[in-house]
Amino acid sequence: MPVRPHDASRRSLVITGALGATAGALGWPATAHADTWPSKPIRWVVAYPAGGGSDFLARQIAPVLGRALGQTLVIDNKPGAAAIIGTDNAAKSPPDGYTLLTGDIGAMVFNSALYKKLPYSATDFAPVGFMARFPLLLVVNPNAGFSSARQWLDTIKARPGKYSYASPGVGSPHHLAMELLKDRTNSYIVHVPYRGTAFSTQDLIGGVVPMGILDTAAALPHLRAGKLKALAVFSPRRIAALPDVPSIDETGVTGVELSAWQGLFVPKGTPEPIVARLGSELGKTLAQPDLKVKLEDFGLEVIPGDAATLARVIQTDTQKWHALIRSRGISAE
Repeated sequence: MPVRPHDASRRSLVITGALGATAGALGWPATAHADTWPSKPIRWVVAYPAGGGSDFLARQIAPVLGRALGQTLVIDNKPGAAAIIGTDNAAKSPPDGYTLLTGDIGAMVFNSALYKKLPYSATDFAPVGFMARFPLLLVVNPNAGFSSARQWLDTIKARPGKYSYASPGVGSPHHLAMELLKDRTNSYIVHVPYRGTAFSTQDLIGGVVPMGILDTAAALPHLRAGKLKALAVFSPRRIAALPDVPSIDETGVTGVELSAWQGLFVPKGTPEPIVARLGSELGKTLAQPDLKVKLEDFGLEVIPGDAATLARVIQTDTQKWHALIRSRGISAE
């Protein structure tokens, strides 16, 4: 009788477990297998569709990081349900160093406040390191009549509820950036959530909605073509990709910063020597000038950082954004 692939995989796991138990009984180091890792291709889960920003980032890093590790990194797109499907899949994968995950602020911070029940927790993962972030922009249709961020803010405050803004969806970083701005400025703009960035961008260009929040990767081509206009970036400082666009702080509103950061994670319990090597090689990969140029041209800011830095950011962001989500009664359900 032929052996089915998943049967063979199950048998392999049983054999591996038995060998591990024997090693423990004999007093062998529990992490001995880390010495030969990686000995086969590594799966990299991206919880978003192929062709998007998260996918682009992973596919640019994967071949460079793979060469450093001596193995192929295979991108496995598992989109759906605000990154819940792919993130949960990675969380339930064996902690053996052969599953990586692109985790972002949505999956690791926002979702646990936006959903009453999640099949995974951020604590199901071990951080490896920061990769990059997508700065967020306040953009308007060129015909909407806004000349600057300050004039825009004065206008919407003078006419509460008169204007609407587009975001890629409820609970997205784009949505929460505007909610934070509204909270800090005591202003009111109607939220128009879309099912993804492509749809919100299309209606912004068409003038269906006059303003919205876009990340740099989605906005840059249309800004360069004159189809959209950026009024401010949700960062404390101006960014290299758009040096003429003021930061939100320059409008006089401080403490309103948010970027869609992306980090690399592995399932909790992955041997520490593997996590350490991944983090070291990831840092070296992101430091390569050619790769950095490609990522920045796409609209990303390369922000290398070790596992401890990523863990601190998750903790800080969780406290900040969960408080805002609760206070404004935001739910994705």
